[in-house]
Amino acid sequence: MNINATLFAQFVVFFILSFFTMKFVWPPLMKALDERAKKIADGLAAAERGKAEMQAAEKHAQVELSAARDEGQKRISEAEKRAQLIIEEAKKIASDEAARIIAAAKADADQQATKAREELRGQVATLAVHGAEQILKREVNASAHADLLNQLKTEL
Repeated sequence: MNINATLFAQFVVFFILSFFTMKFVWPPLMKALDERAKKIADGLAAAERGKAEMQAAEKHAQVELSAARDEGQKRISEAEKRAQLIIEEAKKIASDEAARIIAAAKADADQQATKAREELRGQVATLAVHGAEQILKREVNASAHADLLNQLKTEL
């Protein structure tokens, strides 16, 4: 065996194997590695976009939550103001109603007092006539002395 021929044959087989590997094996491997690197890069970019979108969504949610809180406080304040107005209105209505009832009661009391005075005057006039009858020992005619009795009522 000749060492040069063996070395040359190994050299030829090595180049054929290298050529075959570079022509048929290496491109699909490189293509698969490039696709894998691209997928990883796309995934990382998507993760970054997702993270940025999540932060933007959180900020938006905070803004919306703050606006909702402000709106809620505003509505509560308006409700409290409305309640105060209703309370004040109810107090005013109650006060007016109380004043009306008091005025009606005073008018009724005045009317009853006037009626009682008139009745009392009539009774006093009757008693005065009876007293006069007793003093004079004779009958006094109420119809004949109506003017005198009316004058007596007025004086009383």
